[in-house]
Amino acid sequence: MVMTSKTLKEIDEAREKQDLKKLEAVFFVSGRFLNMQELISLSDLNPIIINELIDKLKDKYEKQESAMEIVEKNSLWKMDVRQEYSGIINKLATGSAEFSKAEQETLAIIAFKQPIKQSVVIKIRGNKAYEHVKKFAELGLIKKKKIGHTHELNLSDDFYDYFNVADSELGQRFKEEV
Repeated sequence: MVMTSKTLKEIDEAREKQDLKKLEAVFFVSGRFLNMQELISLSDLNPIIINELIDKLKDKYEKQESAMEIVEKNSLWKMDVRQEYSGIINKLATGSAEFSKAEQETLAIIAFKQPIKQSVVIKIRGNKAYEHVKKFAELGLIKKKKIGHTHELNLSDDFYDYFNVADSELGQRFKEEV
């Protein structure tokens, strides 16, 4: 069989489509910001190809007027739902088993009152809140700073990314919900 330039072009296009699907799957399953090293290890692609594919995914979602987008922040990327659809997603997220109602209430107190001492959270929410705080810290949603015999709790940048909300919107959302 003779390889023609058309055949090589078709092979390259087929490979690019496969690579694009692979990278899209990585973004979809991860659900979080990924750095280039993570993208390389998860997709087995080189950084030059990854950068090209990220641009193609951005274009693809834009042209299709998709509810999805690729978000870039400080050389980190993730697939996310466009901001105008975040209300729908937040309704789904709060109805899921990802966080129990008690955990949601503990996190809401931390978010609303931050910075807040862990001892105050425990007084308000009871001893179960120790486990909640531990879980939130492990997920990177809050920052803990040792102060005397307790910790000072604050929301982390990951909290805002995780819930797709800006710091300035948080107070407004609490007022609307209450």
